[in-house]
Amino acid sequence: MKKMFICAGLMLSAPVMAQMKDWKLGAVLDVAYTSKELGLGQRQSGLALGHSDVMAQGPLGDYFSAQFGVATHSHEKKIETELEEAWLQTRALPFGLQARVGRFGSQIGYQNEQHPHADDFSERPLLYRAFLGGHWFDDGLRLNWTAPTALYLSFGAEVFRGKQLVQEAMPSPQFGIGTLTAKLGGDVGLSHSWQVGLSRVHNKREALLEDEHDHHEHEGHGEEHNHAHGALFQGKKMWMADLTWKWSPDGNNQREQIKFNAEFARVSQLNRFATPSDKHYASSISLVWRFDPSWEIGGRMDRLKVSTPHGDHFHPGRLKEDSVTLAWKQSHRQVVRLQVAQQRDAYGMENVTKRSVQLQTIFSFGAHGAHTF
Repeated sequence: MKKMFICAGLMLSAPVMAQMKDWKLGAVLDVAYTSKELGLGQRQSGLALGHSDVMAQGPLGDYFSAQFGVATHSHEKKIETELEEAWLQTRALPFGLQARVGRFGSQIGYQNEQHPHADDFSERPLLYRAFLGGHWFDDGLRLNWTAPTALYLSFGAEVFRGKQLVQEAMPSPQFGIGTLTAKLGGDVGLSHSWQVGLSRVHNKREALLEDEHDHHEHEGHGEEHNHAHGALFQGKKMWMADLTWKWSPDGNNQREQIKFNAEFARVSQLNRFATPSDKHYASSISLVWRFDPSWEIGGRMDRLKVSTPHGDHFHPGRLKEDSVTLAWKQSHRQVVRLQVAQQRDAYGMENVTKRSVQLQTIFSFGAHGAHTF
């Protein structure tokens, strides 16, 4: 991967210097106060830094564009910083094709590719927190094809190293994870729009078990740690399905909008000891209503059912989480959000809290990447 970056940089150094004036810079500051940390939550209690970043994007010659981003956030009372994006993308491939190489967020599911501060809630759904570490970005390659049809139809394939998702694993190929995605969407009249998606993840990086982790640490064979937290519940295969529907009067979503989103995921072949009945399941359903240009209210229901590995057997676990949110948005650059989340029906889970109140503020400066549908 390093050699790939170096070669791309040498070939495109002249166009970069010529077009630096067309580049845009941006930054996002996300700060929140959390009364109690949620089970599987990604915001620590008290006042802490959320997903904040600094980014640059622009053209590289006539045929490529690029984006670079550094993210920072609070974790275990410390400020962590990591390279979140560093990718090169084609602009003029024929037949509706587009390729990307570098570090970027996978396009599986509805929310993963967008930055967390662009979400409608202050915490990602349980599905993302449990199976993708919240926001899964990795080093790899992508190839997409968009069909020349009236409806939006897109197919994509990605290959990743996988070390951002499964940090410590049994020996695996250099590129350990592959994904396939399909998205279909369109409009119904002026006021309605919709999109459905289906994703498949094939993961060759099998996570180390607890005793194997200790052995590798003792022998000094453990892989180098990075700032990514990885997924807590993993497996060889994962299917994800998502549905999003939006309504706004005459297509003017700045005045009023109703947004419905539903996602489902299933993870199987958890490790070499798993039976066909050992699986992970998660679902998320949300509804957000922008009833005024500056105000929106929403609710979300998350459900999680897992099989936690303990040596050569598994223990069942489950968790339900319900959230309501009220947000003031003077613009997409200034957001103040109050969210209340309640966790219940917990079994086999650690650090579960009955109720958490979060007050989040987001400030954006300069340019930023486009949001998804």
